[in-house]
Amino acid sequence: MAVKTKKKNVKTSSTKSLPSPFNMYWEKTNYLLFGLGLALIILGFYFMSLGEWDSSSSLLISPILLFLGFVVVMPASIFYRKKAVAEPEVVKTEN
Repeated sequence: MAVKTKKKNVKTSSTKSLPSPFNMYWEKTNYLLFGLGLALIILGFYFMSLGEWDSSSSLLISPILLFLGFVVVMPASIFYRKKAVAEPEVVKTEN
């Protein structure tokens, strides 16, 4: 017959656990900026496909939209974070 044994409780050290660096920190504004960047990129490629290869939409409008989408809005959506509200410090004076 098998004998049941009790498991010993091992206490771990009571140090603070650090937050995981893999937590998602994106908020609604990040997703909105990402969607705007994606829309600009799709619109830029759409304008590039219109008309002749030397049309103004292919050579002027499309590169501007693609630049704004890839270089400005997409990185802004990745790096944007709300600033933390700092609580005012109370200064104690001795009398």
